Amino acid sequence: MKKIVVIGGTGLVGSGIVTQLRADDHEVISVGRSGGDRQVDMTDTKALSEFFSEIGPVDAIISAAGDGTFGPFDAEDDTAYNMALDSKIRGQVNLARIGHRHLTPGGSLTLTSGAVTRHPMAQTAAIALGAGAIEAFVATVALELEEGKRINAVSLPMVKESAQAFGLDDSACPSVAQVALHYRDLALGEVSGQATVPQT
Repeated sequence: MKKIVVIGGTGLVGSGIVTQLRADDHEVISVGRSGGDRQVDMTDTKALSEFFSEIGPVDAIISAAGDGTFGPFDAEDDTAYNMALDSKIRGQVNLARIGHRHLTPGGSLTLTSGAVTRHPMAQTAAIALGAGAIEAFVATVALELEEGKRINAVSLPMVKESAQAFGLDDSACPSVAQVALHYRDLALGEVSGQATVPQT
């Protein structure tokens, strides 16, 4: 049994990850900004440090957090880009910078980027900015982690449940359950420095 923290554990994908890991009999701490077992804001380094000091060493940290917004490149204002910089990038970078110190030897960090890094899509410029930065960060940090610790990212596409809610074609979208298995396998596997895409 592993002790695993899931940041963003109350969202659609995060709750699926928590459900899967608990079904596998792992000890899971679900973390949200306002819900879950514990609450913490990833953009607040002091709060993150206090959180990890309180819960003690963990075997894996998974981030299914990071906000983003769709919008035309010419029309988006600072809000969309600040969201990508503060939530998607700075928040997850803070999580890695602080969280890795609280990992057991051989432990892992799994962050979330986005499939738009591989499959560009109109009206996702700010989202792509955040996703691309996370993938570059993961590949670089993996070269420096010690004690067998690992870091990866899930290049997350739109999940089937979201596509259905938006009335979009969901035929190429993985379900939340499929995505949750992908996060689990990446977090508990052996690779490091990778950004991988869940398959349908």
